[in-house]
Amino acid sequence: MSSKETNKSALPENESATSTNLSQTSAERIKALRRQKIDVEDLIQKILDGNKTALSRAITLIESQQKKHNSNIKTIIKSCLPHANKSIRIGITGVPGVGKSTFIESFGLQLISEGKKVAVLAVDPTSSITRGSILGDKTRMEKLVLEQNAFIRPTASGESLGGVARKTRESILLCEAAGYDVILVETVGVGQSETAVHSMTDFFLLLKLAGAGDELQGIKRGIIEMADAIVINKADGENIKAAKNAKVEFNRALHMYPAKQNGWSPKVKLASALKNEGIDKVWSMISKYFETTKNNGYFEQKRIDQNKFWLKQSIEDALKKNFYQNETIKKALPEIFRKIEANETTPFEAAEYLLDLLNQN
Repeated sequence: MSSKETNKSALPENESATSTNLSQTSAERIKALRRQKIDVEDLIQKILDGNKTALSRAITLIESQQKKHNSNIKTIIKSCLPHANKSIRIGITGVPGVGKSTFIESFGLQLISEGKKVAVLAVDPTSSITRGSILGDKTRMEKLVLEQNAFIRPTASGESLGGVARKTRESILLCEAAGYDVILVETVGVGQSETAVHSMTDFFLLLKLAGAGDELQGIKRGIIEMADAIVINKADGENIKAAKNAKVEFNRALHMYPAKQNGWSPKVKLASALKNEGIDKVWSMISKYFETTKNNGYFEQKRIDQNKFWLKQSIEDALKKNFYQNETIKKALPEIFRKIEANETTPFEAAEYLLDLLNQN
């Protein structure tokens, strides 16, 4: 890659108020979007041409909860869908401090060196009190953000399923339509975000640390059962011996679980993202996974199953939204809350009453 290409940023060119720059929150991007007229057909064409500014702007539209944007969002997704589903989607999770951002940067640079276009959808924690978000992944991925063939999108997780951004799945489709053939989805590493990311990616990678006292915690949480591979990060210097011991323990733990239906036996690898050691072996392992699952038909079947899951999830989300927006329910809720506080009814009886009330309207 030439120095000229290297210096081109993963940030969209001609950054405007609608784009994903380091200082903007999701709310600020959406406010800026409201002030601009949207040429949907032009936006779609630019996405298909790989324009990062257009891609960023479309994702901002998807994040918007304004009803007036719904029609444009549907048009964009419908137009991009025939050009999507051609990537491989990798979910990456791990507890805070495990080095996810450093690993993703090293991994992304490795992929780009092999001719891949990489999109990173990094979901940042949102405060349940202030609704603020860190949105710091771009500042932590200083090298990757400069690559022409990289696109990094930090998104506040909000209160959606497991801390995963409400529209992450749609954002994946847009990134694929824009020509990105590897999509990395980083979770916040807390709560149930792992389950949600597992349901929208093809390969699920769990990052762990040696000697951090979380080996048994990982087993208890059941994340190992979902993992297609475990990478013990920061395996360098004085930590190498502990990392090798942890590898043995995790290999033993993996044998406790029944064989996966996909014909793949989960692996444990050592890596040092900081020193860029073992990253190429991780990608080689993942490539073998995709070769195995595409040959035995599991890859396509998993995509189909995921679409069915998201159909059900979309129905549940819509029903929940319609329930709380119903005027009759809005009027009844304050009295129901009062009765619960006064122990005049149980939450179960109250829920049944409200559902009956909704069905009567």
